[in-house]
Amino acid sequence: MSSIVTDQGIVHYETYGQGKPVVLLHGWLGSWGLWQRTMEVLGRGYRTYALDFWGFGESGKKRETYAVADFVSLVDQFMEQLGIESAPLVGHSMGGTVSLSVAIDYPRRAQKVVVVGSPIVGSSLNIFLRLAGHRPVAIPVYNMPVLLRLGVRAFSPLIVNKNPLGWYHMQERDLSKTTLESFFASIGSLRRTDLRPRLKEVRVPTLGVYGIGDTIVHPKQYEPLKAGVPQARIEIMRGSRHFPMIDEPEKFISTLKDFLDGKE
Repeated sequence: MSSIVTDQGIVHYETYGQGKPVVLLHGWLGSWGLWQRTMEVLGRGYRTYALDFWGFGESGKKRETYAVADFVSLVDQFMEQLGIESAPLVGHSMGGTVSLSVAIDYPRRAQKVVVVGSPIVGSSLNIFLRLAGHRPVAIPVYNMPVLLRLGVRAFSPLIVNKNPLGWYHMQERDLSKTTLESFFASIGSLRRTDLRPRLKEVRVPTLGVYGIGDTIVHPKQYEPLKAGVPQARIEIMRGSRHFPMIDEPEKFISTLKDFLDGKE
């Protein structure tokens, strides 16, 4: 387990492989662990770095804000401290929104961008996630962990097609490492995000991967991405919901690796 210390909190990360760097970013209520299988494969030709955002996983949780903008700054600080001048940025869900934002605000950091089931417009989030971004809703939900976990387990077959019980156990572990503030503040910030006015500023090759059965983020969020980013390519995963790396792991990793290798 590795970490760096910033003036805004400790950032935990894991790394694997040898070669050019690739930075992997998780989504809301997630952690670096989502990327373990991806790291194993990409690590044969790349040096992969998967970090935990502040408030999630093993990263610091003594902050007042957990906004998308905070995570964008985190990525810049992380790369600066590790001596990574630039790299492809791969993000799932909220992590993909952060990746695009890094390419806009810190363009020298992003060689390529990959977004996986990511909202371009926050209103595309499932209604339950949008509600979770409001403190009056988040407090009672967060303070009833048993009911929250039962709800996540009950809905898991609607979130992933393949091995919903395995996904649930991973999510249960990650959920236990969040705080009330990181739980509601991050999704509240994501709900208010709208990247459309600035997408034209993304000047690097961009891959959008969306599961056609996604029930967390509207699967047609690829449309504003394709319309706004000059070098955008879209891959629709027809056997996937919100987690293509779980539902169609071989196809997902093959698509990702081909893009990183320049075999678009």
